Amino acid sequence: MADGDIKFINAGSLKPGSYVLIEGEPCQVKSVEKSKPGKHGAAKVRVTAMGIFRDTKKNLLKPVDADAQTPIILKGNGQVVAVMGDLVQIMDIESYKTFDVPKPKDVAGITGGSEVEYIHWGNFVKIVRKK
Repeated sequence: MADGDIKFINAGSLKPGSYVLIEGEPCQVKSVEKSKPGKHGAAKVRVTAMGIFRDTKKNLLKPVDADAQTPIILKGNGQVVAVMGDLVQIMDIESYKTFDVPKPKDVAGITGGSEVEYIHWGNFVKIVRKK
């Protein structure tokens, strides 16, 4: 699979914890509310989600039977090459590709030479945890 791949799923099958693409940004679903069909309309699903790579709150409102885009998030292991202020340069252990990633606030103890686990989708990269 390539960077930035998506797949289509039924909007009614979204569950908390799953991933969804809202306005071109990959997000993790936090809550899902389904409304009943009315006299003149179809049932709708209201999704509240948080951006995975940027902490932004996003909402999605679609008919239950409509398609929603799901980003295919890839995981990898890397080694920290350098810590440069608010940026961390990591190198993938398998492909030797380097990424400049914002230093995560919730992961402590990142220093040069330490191993980290990261996720990426397209041009977005985020360090998830230190190994």
